[in-house]
Amino acid sequence: MEIVDRYRCSVIGRKNRAFTLIELLVVIAIIAILMSILFPALNRAREQGRRAICLSNLKQLALAWLMYAGENDDKIVNGAGGISRANEPPWVGRCWADNYGSGGQMPAAQQLANIQTGALWPYAKELKVYRCPTGTRGEMLTYAAMDSVNGLSRTGTASGGVGTRVGKTVLWLKKLSDIISPSAPYRMVFIDEGWVTPDSYAVHYVNEQWWDDPPTRHGDGTNNSFADGHAEYWKYQGVDTIKWARDQQRVHTSNNHRPETEAGFDDLHRLQKATWGRLGY
Repeated sequence: MEIVDRYRCSVIGRKNRAFTLIELLVVIAIIAILMSILFPALNRAREQGRRAICLSNLKQLALAWLMYAGENDDKIVNGAGGISRANEPPWVGRCWADNYGSGGQMPAAQQLANIQTGALWPYAKELKVYRCPTGTRGEMLTYAAMDSVNGLSRTGTASGGVGTRVGKTVLWLKKLSDIISPSAPYRMVFIDEGWVTPDSYAVHYVNEQWWDDPPTRHGDGTNNSFADGHAEYWKYQGVDTIKWARDQQRVHTSNNHRPETEAGFDDLHRLQKATWGRLGY
């Protein structure tokens, strides 16, 4: 009898120590709340780290760009990626596929090999420097040089072509000395597009409209580097800029998109001034 009583007490004790269904549900709810609080914070911290890496990459490319000019009689490297010109190898070899606009990709190994054929490779010999960590999977080059830094000459951008001067401002830069000061006027060299595209990043000079679409990178903006060697993150101010950029990711469907808001025009003007040193209209 005494043994049976002891067994009952033991069983009752274990039952009293067990969680009820309500208690389990409360614990699960608390864990869910904590996860909803912590995960966004962790994602933000992860994204800030990726943005910092991207900014570092762009800064290294800008410094390589400056070193190239310093060792080549002041000449700026050919900014039209993948396109050779007379005595001007491109800053990086061709990395885009013929059907890049519909999602086609060049094999990664071939992209890496072509990056190493570029004129900037001797000055930036780290493959990871050419790619943002949040770039499109399978694409080894996510940065582009701007049209104005000895990039591709296009009809409808800077009237007059390479070397055109308006006042003291040289629009299409061929020599580092064409820039009166590396930081004034404010000249952009590289932009983070997030995917590989042909030649250079196209920006209108004489028209108040976008040519290549504004890339949305690391939130509602993009990373850029400049002729004085620094890099910075630009956050777009126009809701129309952000919406258009998100709708046009990985496509080039128009060369004449006009902003819809005052803040959107400010975003466009900022990029045009950084590219050309001034507005052309």
